[in-house]
Amino acid sequence: MDIAKIIQINEIIKGGRSGTPKQLSEKLQISERMLYYIINFMKEELEAPIKYDRAKQRYYYEGEGQLNLKWQGKGSFRIS
Repeated sequence: MDIAKIIQINEIIKGGRSGTPKQLSEKLQISERMLYYIINFMKEELEAPIKYDRAKQRYYYEGEGQLNLKWQGKGSFRIS
């Protein structure tokens, strides 16, 4: 999984400027299929509460919180 793309998607969603899946995939220079794969990974594995607002045509996070990638010591890392 491309951590850099996850970080970019997170920042774009937090900023409220994702646009449609097509627009977001173009911003990231990836296919829509790859975008859906990454978003699904974020939702399933990282438990990110990502939703899509059809009226506003953008992704958003449901509720308060943040996505962090942190070193947890002794050679392990955690994404929380």
